Amino acid sequence: MPKRDPILVNSMDSSSSMAVGIWDGSTPGILKALNPHRHDHYTCMLVEAGQLEVLFDLEPLTMPAGTLFICPPHQVHQITSRLGAAGYYISFEGRHITSSAKDILDAALHETIILSLSASEQQWFKSVLDSLINLHSINNTAYQEVQQPLLSAFITQAVICQQRNVVGSISHSPRLMSIANQFKNLVRNDYRSLKRPSEYAQQLNISVAHLNDVVKKVTGLSASALIQKEILSEAQRLLYYSRLSIKEIAVQLGYKDTKYFIRLFTKKAGLSPGDYRKTLRANTDQA
Repeated sequence: MPKRDPILVNSMDSSSSMAVGIWDGSTPGILKALNPHRHDHYTCMLVEAGQLEVLFDLEPLTMPAGTLFICPPHQVHQITSRLGAAGYYISFEGRHITSSAKDILDAALHETIILSLSASEQQWFKSVLDSLINLHSINNTAYQEVQQPLLSAFITQAVICQQRNVVGSISHSPRLMSIANQFKNLVRNDYRSLKRPSEYAQQLNISVAHLNDVVKKVTGLSASALIQKEILSEAQRLLYYSRLSIKEIAVQLGYKDTKYFIRLFTKKAGLSPGDYRKTLRANTDQA
């Protein structure tokens, strides 16, 4: 993310790089989440009671009891209704889970993971969260060696549950998944300065043709399309959640030529940036 993010960024409060606990509608963190924001870390919530309504990157979603969701750092979200909701939360940095769990999470978190859990699944996830919470009371010394495998198991099981519900999912070789995940992570971090597939291929020490072939097989999109998708998503977030001008948004996304940015956005979104912002805000006012 840029040094001055126009959208509120909530940072980790814990020096341990992980925070876990129980929440309800009056918890300070939930009250803060009533405003649009994103995190500099992964965040996960298990809805145990009531109903939570959240806006994920402009998409409204209703999550009743038994819902588990995991959000990546870049996504903007906002709680719009709490309706007696309560449950568990866990926030963590990628370095706090095992490398294998991180690879699995990166492969799945192109979008938010949202799961409707069975009673047995909900009980399993709840038991892991309770175990993580209770570590604070039973261990007086460093307990990262216990935290990491518990958290990694939690994340890996969430991805397994998601994949189980995806019809026609295709498994790829570890090598292909590794290249695709590295590319997606590079794009998320560098799309403001790197716009061409060749620039990413160079960083990955592979040819552009091989990069395109791998990305297409794994994601269904060309390398160029995935880069543009990331840029468009961030442009839409800034148009809706910030008060930046169109010119400022273009600069924020790495475009010195505002007219070029407007043409690119219009081609991909079907509306000019200005019309897109007006339409979103008009729909919000009506809602």
